[in-house]
Amino acid sequence: MSHPADHAFTIPVRVYYEDTDAGGVVYYANYLRFFERCRTEWLRSIGHHQVDLLAEQGVAFVVRSVSCDYLRPARLDDLLTIGLTVEKLGRAQITFRQFARRHGSDDDLVSGTVQIVCVKLDAMKTTPIPEFLREKLEALQ
Repeated sequence: MSHPADHAFTIPVRVYYEDTDAGGVVYYANYLRFFERCRTEWLRSIGHHQVDLLAEQGVAFVVRSVSCDYLRPARLDDLLTIGLTVEKLGRAQITFRQFARRHGSDDDLVSGTVQIVCVKLDAMKTTPIPEFLREKLEALQ
């Protein structure tokens, strides 16, 4: 049986001093920043840039909900693997499973679910994911 992250998109992230609290442990909210970077790089890897979606389509993806389990700490200077898999693709929403691991490890430090929604930015109203992007996302599943 394959591990859910076997087919995940991942990026490396080094933990810098600015990412940690006074004890040298990654501050919990910074994992959300790492997860955001991973989603941005994932979108870029499939040929789309957020600035282009905004300029050409007037749409952006915004976070609707986040749920995280903080299992083990990451520390100053750790090299992390931040990853995602698409759990669900809806008409206007995408739900991701995301994780943070020490590089080379299969054990999650943080595991979470992030739901994003496509919005028309001028009105901040939910809108369907543009068809050209939806076709590409469906092909990845």
